[in-house]
Amino acid sequence: MLTQWDEIRHNIVVSRRSFIEARREQMKKKLLAEIEPGQIRMGVVKNIVQFGAFVDLGGIDGLLHVTDMAWSRVSSPNDEVRIDQELKVYIIKVDKQKEKIALGLKQTTPNPWTNVADKYPVGSRHTGQVVKVMAYGAFVQLEPGVDGLVHISEMSWSRRIDHPSQLVATGDQIEVQVLNINQGNQEMSLGMKQVQPNPWDNIAERYPPGRIITGAVRKLTNYGAFIEIEEGIDGLLHVSDMSWVRKVSYPSEVVSNAEQVTCVVLNVDQERKRIALGLKQMVSDPWEGDIPGRYHPGDVKKGKVTKLTNFGVFVELEPGLDGLLHISELADHEVGSPEELIKVGEEIEVKVLHVDVGERKMRLSRKQFPWTENQAGEAAIAPGKGGGRPRGRELRGGTGSDTGRLFISSILE
Repeated sequence: MLTQWDEIRHNIVVSRRSFIEARREQMKKKLLAEIEPGQIRMGVVKNIVQFGAFVDLGGIDGLLHVTDMAWSRVSSPNDEVRIDQELKVYIIKVDKQKEKIALGLKQTTPNPWTNVADKYPVGSRHTGQVVKVMAYGAFVQLEPGVDGLVHISEMSWSRRIDHPSQLVATGDQIEVQVLNINQGNQEMSLGMKQVQPNPWDNIAERYPPGRIITGAVRKLTNYGAFIEIEEGIDGLLHVSDMSWVRKVSYPSEVVSNAEQVTCVVLNVDQERKRIALGLKQMVSDPWEGDIPGRYHPGDVKKGKVTKLTNFGVFVELEPGLDGLLHISELADHEVGSPEELIKVGEEIEVKVLHVDVGERKMRLSRKQFPWTENQAGEAAIAPGKGGGRPRGRELRGGTGSDTGRLFISSILE
């Protein structure tokens, strides 16, 4: 293009750059006048960036975003296009005022999601490739452009999984089952565990009530301990099923984490996937055996303080057998707190007040504990000296009553 003329020197200055710019401006005006969304046009890749590629359509560049390069997942634009590559692109959107054009490459081929419900009906099984592993699951490609998500909860019936990478890795070929399809959002839910036998289907046959099992304590909670009876399947050993004779407040009083425990299956709820276990049921119930025969109201026993509460003291009378020494039975006078008189580990003498076989409870007293019912009766009828008139006398804690008080009459001379 002529840009300068020097008549004296007879020089002509021309500029190719100006010529190209002028020509490109003409092409741009023509292109903007003709281009419309939905058209298919040819272009050349001029620049590749992280989010896509710029394609020269002849006078103006359009943006081919990475999400519009292929129906399948694209990790990097460099995997799909290269500089100076000639492409057939689809015009997605045109802003003629701002001179911006959005392009698509995948739109030039059929959308594989168009008939995905026919090719991959819900319930069908297929083999796919793991293309991405996330904390919440793994994406599996069934064909280019058609991915499905295997959520972490759909990976195993029984195995505890902290991260999907424990089971799958990128590039793995795995079998999956189609669980759900949202064609509008182009989303598919897949399952891995559904192609494997469900161990809970025959759990009642394999672990009938009464079967003895041995497993490791996997987890302790406020209400019991979870025992692993096989990989991924736990049974609950409730605190109420840990001991016949001992009141267990926390499971750690009886079992500890990782400890091997032998117990018996009490019940299997296949629908709710729950197994109830029992430890105390491994032996006969002593409350239906010799405890009522060995402990009677009025008996004086030695025991060891195992626990202090705001309402009283638990005393171990023999291994595993506790009785409750209520705060009102600690002394003849009023006691504000058990810690005022007793400490854990101390050995004390107590009197049996009441044995409740039905509730498996024993109440104890420390008030005037040497007195028994027989002793109280003897005191009531024993003759006195000197022939005086009778007077009332109060003895505390000798009858096994709820209050621990006994009023008897003595004959005094």
